[in-house]
Amino acid sequence: MRLLVRDRILGIGDDYWIEDDRGNKVFLVDGKAMRLRDTFELKDAEGRVLIDIRQKMFALRDTMVIERGGEPLATVRRKRLSLLRNHYRVSLADGGTELDVSGRILDREFAVEYDGELLAVISRRMLSLRDTYGVDIVRDDADPALLIAVAVCVIHLAEKEREG
Repeated sequence: MRLLVRDRILGIGDDYWIEDDRGNKVFLVDGKAMRLRDTFELKDAEGRVLIDIRQKMFALRDTMVIERGGEPLATVRRKRLSLLRNHYRVSLADGGTELDVSGRILDREFAVEYDGELLAVISRRMLSLRDTYGVDIVRDDADPALLIAVAVCVIHLAEKEREG
């Protein structure tokens, strides 16, 4: 499954659509302005909230929390000692599952893996559309909404780190 994201500099209040490779609107990333912490909602094409994404307020490192239906789904934070390239760890709420996100986040060239197996590739390379990157979900049983939420989180965290 390939999804296309029109690249924007994410900020508070930014809303943008994620489309499939046929141009159909699939997800809306709805940035919530005027909040104490950075907050996004991932909605389906009918406007139903699928996932809430929030910055964790009192964390030692910048951390984003992904929730579904008010229940924690995952926590995203920069991996310690990642000197050569951006590397993030996604801890799922089940307590035992971790996803690794690594690559050039700000260039939109990175991968999401579970236990060494590729789940999704985020890339600009194969697209001719300017200011667009693709999210190629490799596994059929992967959760597209969760993988989009992970991409939103790591891009947001990397951009905040660059600014800060």
